[in-house]
Amino acid sequence: MAKLTHIPSSSLKFLKDIKKNNNRDWFATQKPRYQEEHKMFKEFAQNLMDEMNKTDHIEDVKVYRIYRDTRFSKDKTPYKKHFAGGLKRATARLRGGYFFHIEPGGNSFAAAGFWNPNSPDLKRIREEIAVDDKPLRKILAASNFKKTFGTLSGETVKTAPRGFAKDHPAIDLLRYKQFIVYRNFTDKEIQDSSFVKEVAKTYKAIRPFFDYMSDVLTTDSNGVSIL
Repeated sequence: MAKLTHIPSSSLKFLKDIKKNNNRDWFATQKPRYQEEHKMFKEFAQNLMDEMNKTDHIEDVKVYRIYRDTRFSKDKTPYKKHFAGGLKRATARLRGGYFFHIEPGGNSFAAAGFWNPNSPDLKRIREEIAVDDKPLRKILAASNFKKTFGTLSGETVKTAPRGFAKDHPAIDLLRYKQFIVYRNFTDKEIQDSSFVKEVAKTYKAIRPFFDYMSDVLTTDSNGVSIL
């Protein structure tokens, strides 16, 4: 049996249908269909993990549930309109995470980075940038990074983080609370047989950034390993 290296058209059709019929009665009648599509998405995710392990060290792959937690949301629709998953890098030495999102209408994307760094990690990152922002700027300005992702994304503070001057030369980087990159894919691209390799290639483009962050987050301010 050939490995599933793309997203089948039937999966996009199912997601389009659940967007139009986002209720429990409809979903109950379509449960076997969902289970089949979910099974194929898990197979794609596993194949992506295998592909990634050719160039990285991936410990685990996770496929997220389609059921929404509506307890604290004004939107009470019970199901997500997308499939999504993530890859976890192995060992404390390798930092950063990978995320993939499949949604019809050209809303699919591969993302990577640091979604919610804890306070000590965020402080250490900012400390390093404040001392010398050149290494990070060089990574973000590299042609392959810019071609693949464009620019760095993520939430920022409005002015300056506590402990840093508003007129610091690297304030544009210090303001980040998240460090994320995205690459969008069309419906045609995700259905192509080369999609799994294209996602792996996309993630490979973030490696210089991950290597930099891993070095920072596994050392103290004097560059001594904390592992």
